[in-house]
Amino acid sequence: MNRTALLLLVPLLAGCDIDAKNPASGDDNVTIKADENGQVSFNVPFASGQVKLPEGAMSSGDFDIDGVKMIPGGTITGFNLDAGHEGGTVHFAFKAPASPQDVRAYFVDEFRKKGLEAAVTGTSVSGKTKDGDPFVIAVDPAPQGSRGTITIQSKD
Repeated sequence: MNRTALLLLVPLLAGCDIDAKNPASGDDNVTIKADENGQVSFNVPFASGQVKLPEGAMSSGDFDIDGVKMIPGGTITGFNLDAGHEGGTVHFAFKAPASPQDVRAYFVDEFRKKGLEAAVTGTSVSGKTKDGDPFVIAVDPAPQGSRGTITIQSKD
């Protein structure tokens, strides 16, 4: 999870407001937060700062969990990654033009096509990735379809 977080930052670090940190502090936690407007803040072992992504970068981002893509027409509206030595958690916020029931059905179908465990529990889809990491996709009604969050926990 830490390597993934750091790879996400490489293209972002070129033109951003960065403050150097003291690596002697021993803090190897990584935090990255982004909102729908493309405002990204990060705190990594060697630096912290903020950057503004180009317009549309969040909504056109490529989302994939073990080959399962975002529902057609769905867009990522934000994310939050917290990772440390013991693993990490990533949260994605999204919106979709389909009803909550259709969004849940889409994800369950797609995960099962990939041979992954997934089931609807109340208003959420829960399952495990190929690596055994648990995920939950919570979906609620929104004025023009649905909105939801995807949470993935990793021990790596």
